[in-house]
Amino acid sequence: MVTVIKRGASKKSIETSIKKLGGSKKKGFDANKFCGAVKLNEDPVDIQKRLRNEWK
Repeated sequence: MVTVIKRGASKKSIETSIKKLGGSKKKGFDANKFCGAVKLNEDPVDIQKRLRNEWK
């Protein structure tokens, strides 16, 4: 989306244009939200070995 701000626009009109765009929204993926979220019942190394042995 493109917003055109003309020269000489007031500060208030610029701020309303930015609010319409959602200027304070954070873009991207928040990986920290999922940090430590996986609960395993066995050792991760054993899982990895088992998965690698499937290809033999």
